[in-house]
Amino acid sequence: MRTGIYLLAAVTAYLFGSIPFGYLLVRLVRKEDIREKGSGNIGATNVIRSGSKGLGALTFLLDVLKGVLAVLVWELAARRLGLAPATRSNLVALAALFAILGHIFPVWLGFRGGKGVATAFGVFLALAPWAALAGLGVFVLVFAASRYVSLGSILSAAAFPAFALLIPHAVRGTGGAPTPWLTAVLFVIPLIVILKHHQNIARLVSGREYRFGGTRTTSA
Repeated sequence: MRTGIYLLAAVTAYLFGSIPFGYLLVRLVRKEDIREKGSGNIGATNVIRSGSKGLGALTFLLDVLKGVLAVLVWELAARRLGLAPATRSNLVALAALFAILGHIFPVWLGFRGGKGVATAFGVFLALAPWAALAGLGVFVLVFAASRYVSLGSILSAAAFPAFALLIPHAVRGTGGAPTPWLTAVLFVIPLIVILKHHQNIARLVSGREYRFGGTRTTSA
């Protein structure tokens, strides 16, 4: 039974995370393919850069919500099934990871999706809300100082695991200390997000990265 429910959690979280809201909203409202605009990314930042601030904000909100719900649905299911705290913790960790993988590698778009920032923020809100908000604070400060969305995203992702482990009782719903699975996911998801920004990192180092409010539209 345990293997089956783990598999079900992974598949359903992946499918939920793979809903490409940025692509769908731009296609439905503007009759355009967001992948042919700006950086070609389906995330909220590129939607905003394409000239649709409202659609970009809605994309961000929906991408966050799918991360939150992917975790909370499985936490609720585990409680209803009366699963042990450790099993429940492992289930939500698996759901969080596969929601991110679904967003980054959506089956509907040939496994070419976004960078996972908004969806990662959503799963972090569900797993460790205070740590997620602290990470958001890092993003806001870095973005305000630099106007680089990518740099804010990278540094907030890097800071999240420390916040999650250092803030008392930051990780919710575990029934105690986080299991090894959940602890690993707290590091793996930020690492995935950072690795997806490898091109941005190269441009930051070379001074060619897009600064929000600037004129370049070729960065991710």
